[in-house]
Amino acid sequence: MVFPAHPRTVGRLKEFGLLDSLQHETSIRLIEPMSYLPFIGLVTHSRMVLTDSGGIQEETTVLGIPCITMRPNTERPITCEVGTNILVGSDPKSIRAAALAVLDGAARQTVIPEKWDGRAAERIVSVLLSREL
Repeated sequence: MVFPAHPRTVGRLKEFGLLDSLQHETSIRLIEPMSYLPFIGLVTHSRMVLTDSGGIQEETTVLGIPCITMRPNTERPITCEVGTNILVGSDPKSIRAAALAVLDGAARQTVIPEKWDGRAAERIVSVLLSREL
């Protein structure tokens, strides 16, 4: 497991006395935050993503990577409705159950939402060109 940890998260891990055990855990690799492209490369090669972020829910849906979002809500409900996102809240048992389901191959059928095809710029140019100036 790779854990790109935000500096505030690292601070909280220290505060709760969890940082040392995480750094010595052989199955968890704690790393510094990543810039966008290397992070997307990491996500692309992931079996699943666990997050409390809003934005990554969209990227995982486009990439077809199961995403478990540890929040009570999302600003991107379409990622739950048709995408790869599963909203589980913050209950450890719910998080664990969702992660184990993905690892056991129980990921549901998903689709990329309409117009999430990477062609937005072409559609915008087409609209602009069709207008009289």
